[in-house]
Amino acid sequence: MSDRTDGCAMLGAVETRSVSPVFVGRAGELTALTEALSRATAGEPQALLVGGEAGVGKTRLIEEFLETACDRGAVVAVGGCVELGADGLPFAPFATALRSLRRKLPDELTAAADGQEGELARLLPELGDPGSHESSEEDSTARLFELTVRLLERLAADRTIVLVLEDLHWADTSTRHLLTYLLRTLRRGRIVVVASYRADDIHRRHPLRPLLAELDRLRTIRRIELSRFTRTEVHRQLTGILAAEPAPGLVEEVFERSDGNAFFVEELVVSHEAGCAPGQLSDSLRDLLLVRVETLSEDAQRVARIVAEGGSTVEYGLLAAVARLGEDELIEALRACVGANILLAVPDGDGYRFRHSLVREAVSDDLLPGERSRLNRRYAEALESDPTLVRPDERATRLATYWYHAHDPAKALPAVLRASVATRKRHAYAEQLRLLERAMELWDEAPAEIRRGLRPMDYAEAYPACGCDPETTPLSYLDLLAEAAVAARFSGEHERALKIGRMALRLLDSEDVHDPLRAAWFWTERARFQSNLGRGDGWEEIARAQELVKGLPPSAVHAVVLVGAAGWGMLRNPGPEALTAAERAVEYARHVKAESIELNARLTLGTIMTAAGDVEAGLAEMHEVRERTTALGQFSETARAHINISSALESLGRSAEAVEIADAGIRLARSYGLVGSVGWIEANRAESLLSLGRWDEAREAAERLQGSASGTKPRGSASLRLAQLAAARGELEAATRHLAAACAVYGTRDPIPQYTLPMAQVAIAVAAAEGRVQDVRAQIAAAAEGGFPPGTHRYGWPLVLTAAAAEADSRGLPAADEGRAEALATIRRCVRALAAPAPIWAAHSLQVSQELARAEGNESAARWTEAVAAYEPLDRPAQLARARHRLADALLVEGGHRDEATALLREAHATAVRLGARPLREDVELLAARARLSLAPEKQSPAAVEPGDDTFGLTPREQDVLRLVAAGRTNRQIAEELFISPKTASVHVSNILAKLGVAGRGEAAALAHRLHLLDTAL
Repeated sequence: MSDRTDGCAMLGAVETRSVSPVFVGRAGELTALTEALSRATAGEPQALLVGGEAGVGKTRLIEEFLETACDRGAVVAVGGCVELGADGLPFAPFATALRSLRRKLPDELTAAADGQEGELARLLPELGDPGSHESSEEDSTARLFELTVRLLERLAADRTIVLVLEDLHWADTSTRHLLTYLLRTLRRGRIVVVASYRADDIHRRHPLRPLLAELDRLRTIRRIELSRFTRTEVHRQLTGILAAEPAPGLVEEVFERSDGNAFFVEELVVSHEAGCAPGQLSDSLRDLLLVRVETLSEDAQRVARIVAEGGSTVEYGLLAAVARLGEDELIEALRACVGANILLAVPDGDGYRFRHSLVREAVSDDLLPGERSRLNRRYAEALESDPTLVRPDERATRLATYWYHAHDPAKALPAVLRASVATRKRHAYAEQLRLLERAMELWDEAPAEIRRGLRPMDYAEAYPACGCDPETTPLSYLDLLAEAAVAARFSGEHERALKIGRMALRLLDSEDVHDPLRAAWFWTERARFQSNLGRGDGWEEIARAQELVKGLPPSAVHAVVLVGAAGWGMLRNPGPEALTAAERAVEYARHVKAESIELNARLTLGTIMTAAGDVEAGLAEMHEVRERTTALGQFSETARAHINISSALESLGRSAEAVEIADAGIRLARSYGLVGSVGWIEANRAESLLSLGRWDEAREAAERLQGSASGTKPRGSASLRLAQLAAARGELEAATRHLAAACAVYGTRDPIPQYTLPMAQVAIAVAAAEGRVQDVRAQIAAAAEGGFPPGTHRYGWPLVLTAAAAEADSRGLPAADEGRAEALATIRRCVRALAAPAPIWAAHSLQVSQELARAEGNESAARWTEAVAAYEPLDRPAQLARARHRLADALLVEGGHRDEATALLREAHATAVRLGARPLREDVELLAARARLSLAPEKQSPAAVEPGDDTFGLTPREQDVLRLVAAGRTNRQIAEELFISPKTASVHVSNILAKLGVAGRGEAAALAHRLHLLDTAL
């Protein structure tokens, strides 16, 4: 046993009783925790948040619960968020808890982490070597989070685990993000997650506040708020502490002064026992908390001050090096601190911490400014002299923090930069950003000779460090800004990234030396953030970057700029310019041997080629990228290949293949923790399921995506799919709600056809169903004005088909007569702009043509027969059923062909019922009723068709009123024409709306014309 371990072991049992041995109150809260334990033991994961002001008794409640959990055989792991000055250590509570699980379940944890040890070592270094620096990806943090959740689920498969994370108010950003991910995605395993926080610290701008608000929206999480003790409970607490009945005056005084705060009660008792009469107690909270400390010897007080400045926990060896006391003197001082219940020996380590953070804060606040700097310097010097004094995963961050608070820029700047590299390797990008911003703060304060000794980190992707030889060229401030911009992007801090980019571009503009390459890199980054933040489409920035690199020798930056231009065009205008940019990006990347950039560019190239009509070559290119990135282990790019291939297949009408590719992509993305990629692939899969008529599966996928997607765009796609499905099922209120959610996500500053055109199609469908013909026309006019760039036919055809059908359904409505010719001309102009490169779009073209003919009263059964024939070999049940319905209608109008019409309507009706497509089902049923056709299968006896089945139960008088409503008459005009009172007319109109199940007169008129309710029987 080492000296430092001996030092803790000797003091582990020393304690002065000021804590009540009797657990007071909290019966309801303890019951909630134990009930959660029971549910978790039964296989239902549980999550609870325990909040309350400092000293109210959170720790004591959790300790009582953990004792119960241990008695029931649960494995307990506790980790606390670490406060180090004003900083937190990345993932500190999770690392501590996993370390505890590794000690208690060594073989089980090794098996659960099998194959992922290197990645999980970023959280728990004992698992292995996370490897030297590797190229990071924006999905790397999410991957680490997914693997952590999976590890815990595997451990909890056969045993109950209680994971406690304390002091969330000190949590670093990465810890908060990991906790949020854990609580949102934990779905199986016998596990209870309990997290505590100090409620009185959560001010309006505290970073924990939005996290708590987000978790409150998750119904799977229970929040427990501890209130202060009542007078009766304080009386019981005092009785337990004193082991005797307290004097009534003491109870009253202590309750009044403590206001029911359990920890303050303890401190008041100590003050009383030290000889202070109740009336002499200090009114100052800090003075009260320092009473214990001030009764100690000078050495003990000095040790308490050192521990207070060292962080949440200070290792014995580090404490010995900083205190500079003889071993005997140090042990005696620690014995006094532990005996006074000020310090505690850490159970699973070799260090000490304050029993309560309030006392530590009071002691730290009592330090003089110079004293604080001196102590931090001593900590830093001790750690530099012997790095083994702290855990390797904490070393760089703690050294950087100590030097920073020692106010020594010469030492702090290099230490902060080293710590930023360490946090980056752990995928703690938020903490890396904070450290880099601290380096920016220290830059001008550090001596020039120190800055000249710094070397470029060269981790900012394609950004070229300033200088030709990294071994001799010093790190520049511009290099630092580039690192910070990437860290901000990876941590999701796009506003900060944009601000850092502005600083860099101002610096480049002001310098005498022209540096177009680095300026182009920053402009490309700015384009990305402009788009992500909804500030614009980013083209202006990309164009500026292209101008800057024009004429320069090939470089990785040049390739990145071209990839940016090609990617912009792929989404917004996949024409010849985008194709050329992608080809040049591939060429430049190959020239400079930047294979990762080359593969990215090739994937974009293949996508544009497919959209441009070079289908097989484009798909082959994308498949080659998928295979190559898999071989290289670049799984984020592999997942992107699945995204693009599944989307391309859907655009060709090959939806079943698209689902297969999407399923494979989801399996791959999940196995590597690529959570962001899963969202994009799931969105594509839901679209293809919708096309295939697997509507219930599509709804489940979209709803799942809404609750789990890590990015806003996939969540927007989920809302869009739900809107499309709701519109197809006639659920207009739901369609409107989901459409509004999608619009809110996509915004208006960066219109991308793959979002704007489907949203317009849903808006047209809803407006048509509600009889708002002019709104239909406004939407199609806006779409026509925006145009249909190459490759957007997959979104354009459904849009024009919906608009054409709306015009056809409104034929005969007086309100729709004005402007009809212009509207039909607009639709035909849209049709001319749309390509039909695949059978599915050729079928759409035929159907649109016939809907336009129907809108003019010129439809023919022969042309509808062609449309049905075009859809029959395709896997598009909804479109085929609608075409069959139209063909049946045309056959019946032309006369004869009743058997053929009956067969068509039966097939269409069966499809509509299976899909839950209410509007289509109603149309089929009304047409069958009017034509006196049975929809029952041939082997069944045809049900008798009751008279009036084709009129929704409308009386002859109500049918007369409906004709006048459809003609646009007011209630008074209806009354005059039918020789009834306006009140009677109003009653008839109300009855009509109720029987038709519509909300207004316009919708009733549209329905009447669409279903031929006002025609004579066929």
